[in-house]
Amino acid sequence: MVKSVRRAKESDIPTIMELLKQVNLTHYNGRPDLFNLTTKYTENELWTILNNDQTPVFVCVDEDERVLGHGFCILQRPDNTKLLKDILTLYIDDICVDEAARGHHVGAVIYEHILAYARQCGCYNVTLNVWSCNPGAMRFYEKLGLVPYKVGMEKLL
Repeated sequence: MVKSVRRAKESDIPTIMELLKQVNLTHYNGRPDLFNLTTKYTENELWTILNNDQTPVFVCVDEDERVLGHGFCILQRPDNTKLLKDILTLYIDDICVDEAARGHHVGAVIYEHILAYARQCGCYNVTLNVWSCNPGAMRFYEKLGLVPYKVGMEKLL
């Protein structure tokens, strides 16, 4: 399975929508009290995201240009630079590997591409959030060298 990573294009939207369903199902199964069975974006919203340089989306493809996974990113600066340093961060909004391609290092290939992109953009760091109901994702990110930098907590009422 030859893999390369490139910016997502409009023709990738149907496959990305299918991957977004897989991501949502994982979260829904883990926290049905919080998640609805839907996709994070509509096709129109996805088109807007793909055409915005502040929200790059990368796809990993095989030799036949079949999308194996995606990585949604957002270039961010802190809102309150009085309190926080004015640094450029690449926030990874979502990484998903198609269920059929898991175990073939697709996620790691996407992540390494995102790191290279962040360095090229002059980012200070790369951040992401992981739901505690997705321990497989937590292990994956820890294996890649990511460490917690803040923790969200809750008490159900």
